[in-house]
Order: sequence, then structure tokens, then C-alpha cells
Amino acid sequence: MPTVRRIHPAWLVAAVTFVALLGAAGFRSTPSVMLQPLHDEFGWSLGTISAAVSVNLLLYGLTAPFAAALMNRFGIRRVAMGALVLVSAGSGLTLWMTQSWQLMLCWGVLVGLGTGSLALGFVATITGRWFTKHRGLVTGILTAAGATGNLIFLPVLSRIVESDGWRTAAATVSVAALAVVPLIAWRLRDHPADLNVPALGATEIVQPSPPAGGAARNALRALRDAAKTRPFWLLAGGFAICGATTNGLVGTHFIPAAHDHGMPQTTAAGLLALVGLFDVVGTIASGWLTDRVDARILLGGYYALRGLSLLFLPSLFAATAHPSMLIFILFYGLDWVATVPPTVILCREYFGEAGPIVFGWVFASHQIGAAMAATGAGLVRDQLGTYTLAWYVAGALAILAAILSLMLYIGKRLPALETIRATA
Repeated sequence: MPTVRRIHPAWLVAAVTFVALLGAAGFRSTPSVMLQPLHDEFGWSLGTISAAVSVNLLLYGLTAPFAAALMNRFGIRRVAMGALVLVSAGSGLTLWMTQSWQLMLCWGVLVGLGTGSLALGFVATITGRWFTKHRGLVTGILTAAGATGNLIFLPVLSRIVESDGWRTAAATVSVAALAVVPLIAWRLRDHPADLNVPALGATEIVQPSPPAGGAARNALRALRDAAKTRPFWLLAGGFAICGATTNGLVGTHFIPAAHDHGMPQTTAAGLLALVGLFDVVGTIASGWLTDRVDARILLGGYYALRGLSLLFLPSLFAATAHPSMLIFILFYGLDWVATVPPTVILCREYFGEAGPIVFGWVFASHQIGAAMAATGAGLVRDQLGTYTLAWYVAGALAILAAILSLMLYIGKRLPALETIRATA
């Protein structure tokens, strides 16, 4: 009788991880459609509201390395379930807020910690444990979950805000995040050895070694060792600019910037959702390319194209979505988080088993850049009445990130991580 080939459990783990990332992405889509409604209802300045978004973005990044270390110590499943509960609580509690500090607490602290635990460090941990084959492709697919979340949630939330108010939208996200928890409990597993199988593409079952030391100590040790290397600073510098030019600027301020030029908020939200659509394609393609092309070259190209597109953006805003803007959405969307798969692979290449935790720190720099851009662009808009300067600065920074990435290529023959040891 012919042998029936079973689906490797790694694919089921990846599927559950994708759904979990979708749940976390829901609230991260919310701020861009809530800036104006919160401003109108409470009278808070865009700078104040953007500061709350910045706290969220900052914690989203700074939590990642510690969450990766916690996953090593307490298990992926427990950390992921707790993270989704935090996202749900932070979103739900906004229904009763009346002061801006409460916005900081809910949007900033609770949701920042929750989504940070389900950030790209989570992706790096899953792919590092469960895949030796197709690692770049799966990294791209899982990274695309955030874009898919934008694609699903942005148009829906925008219409809910317009028809029923921002509170209904916040409640919707709270329920969506909480609904994923039972799926995580049912299907997500910490190691291939838990199911007595090797990682996909491996031939031997590797039993996980118990973590040495506390999670915080391991995360800080990984940072200390990685910070001694040139590749870490080049990767972190480029990824900080990546955050500033995506989540911090475009993700937070594209809709109000388009609204400044007379475009309806629902139309602008639809355009931002289209970015998510093309991002799905671009990120999966980037993962496929990362398995075949030098990741340093890919990063340099991605950042250069992003910089050029942002330099053109100020001249494209209008009351309607004309063809030139749609072309920008296409190219920018393909490039949105295409930088993630090559960055994850390079962290693994340079830092070995410590790669997921080190990537957590590189991702923290991404969110520091995002937080600075979110607040900075809001202040620019408050002071100058336009976002134009913010777009030009972002474009120039993206070109700088391309240069940093090509510096990695020039120095790739230098020994990078002989001194780094696994801290997991």
C-alpha cells in the first residue's frame, strides 16, 4: 500500500502562530483610525494622542527580547496566551477612559506589553525551533500576519468608527484578541520534541536543554555580547529607521495626513489596508528570496526603494485616490515589512542560537525609531500645520538605512559571532 504522507506538525504550529499574530495585529491597526475621533471627543492634541501611540510602539519593541527569553523559560504557549489577554484587556478598558493618562495606560502600557510579546521575536522563536528548511519563507509568511491583520481590521474598524463610534471598534478588537486564546491552548506547542518529531528539514529529534539563569538575565546577556559586534549596530540602526518609516510615520499618520488634503477617512483607511494587501505579497516573496539571495543585498535594495517612495509622497496627496497615489501604495506596500525575513536570518547567521533573543533587541530598536517618528510627526503637524517635513526626513533616513545594510555586505567576511554563545 502507498505510504500516506502526514503534514509535519511544524506547519500546524505556524498556522496557529499566524492566527495569534492576526489577533495581536487588530489593536495595532486601531490607533490610525482613532486619532481624529479621540481628538474630536476629548480635545486632546494630536501630539498627546501620538505620545500614547509612541508608548505602545516603544514597549512593543522593548518587550520583545524579554518575551523571547520568557518563552525559553516558561514556554511559548503560556506567554502567547498571557499576551493576548493583555491585548484584550487594554483594548476593552479604553471604553471607560476619560483622561489622557488612561489612554497612555491602556494603549501604551497594556497593549504595548501584550503585542510586544507577540512581536517578531515570537516569529523568530517559532521559526528557529520548528524549521531548518524553508525558514526564510515561513518567516515571511508569519511576518505577513501583521499586514493581513491590517487588511482585515482597518476597513472594518474604520466603518465601525464612522457608524458606531470608536468605542465599538475598541470592543471589537478586545473580543477578537481574546477569541484566539483557546486556539493557542489547543494547538501551539513549545518544541518539536514535545511531539516526538524533529524540526522540519532536520533528521534528529533535539531535546531542549533547560534554560540557564533567569529570563531577564539571559536577555541582557544576549544584548551585552551582541553589542560588542559591528553587525549588531548596523542591523539595529537600519531597523530603527525601518520602524520610523513604517509603523511610526505611515502606520500612525497616513490617514490624518490624507484627511488634511480633503480625503475622507474611510478612503484613506482603505488605501492603508491596500498597503497591507501588497505587504502580504511582498513579505512572503521576501522570505522566498531570503532563502536564495544574500540578505544584505536585499536589505539595501528594500531600504533604498522605500526612501525614494517617501520622498515622492508629499506631492501625491489629494482629495481623491488618483493613479499616482495607487502606484505609491503598490510599491510601498510590497516593501513595508519585506525587511523582516532577511533581518531575522542575519541575526541567526551572526548570533546562532541566541539569534531570536538578539533579534528581539534589534526589533526593540525598530520600535524606538517608530516611537520617535510617531511623536515627532505629530509635533511637526501641530507646529507647522502639515506633515511634509516628516515625509522628507523619513525618505532621507531610509536611504541611510540602505547604506548601513550595504556596509554589512562589504564586511561580511569578517568574523562576527565567535564570541556569542547561546543564551537560550
